[in-house]
Amino acid sequence: MRTLFKPLSIFLLIFLLSGCLSEKKEILIHTANNTIKVRVEIADTEEKRRKGLMFRQNLKENEGMLFVFEEEMHVSFWMKNTFLPLDMIFISSNGTINEIKQNLKPCFHDTCEIYKSSHPSKYVLEVNANFAERNNIKVGDLIRIN
Repeated sequence: MRTLFKPLSIFLLIFLLSGCLSEKKEILIHTANNTIKVRVEIADTEEKRRKGLMFRQNLKENEGMLFVFEEEMHVSFWMKNTFLPLDMIFISSNGTINEIKQNLKPCFHDTCEIYKSSHPSKYVLEVNANFAERNNIKVGDLIRIN
């Protein structure tokens, strides 16, 4: 009985923890010269959007977080307790990049700068700082979520 209990409890722990892990999807960014694949965690609830990439120690080169909003609107972000400098790529409901904010610095103060979108956005992609520049991503490029 004891030998069965240990593997069963390990299986249950893994099963329960897997439900807590963020869903990952692949998105494609179509630029003038290239298509870039990015694996993203989806932040599609208020709780997930509020936490974002806070307290993360690292982010792989072609990974990020895609914030999904219920409707296209002006959105605001900050970098409070975000350890990594980031690019924010604002995307309209039809998948067109409408704004890019680059190399935003972490903030560990009580008051942090607020980054507001200039245009209504349905999605915001957060990736490592300078990702947009390294990959020649521009306003007007298209994103497809797989």
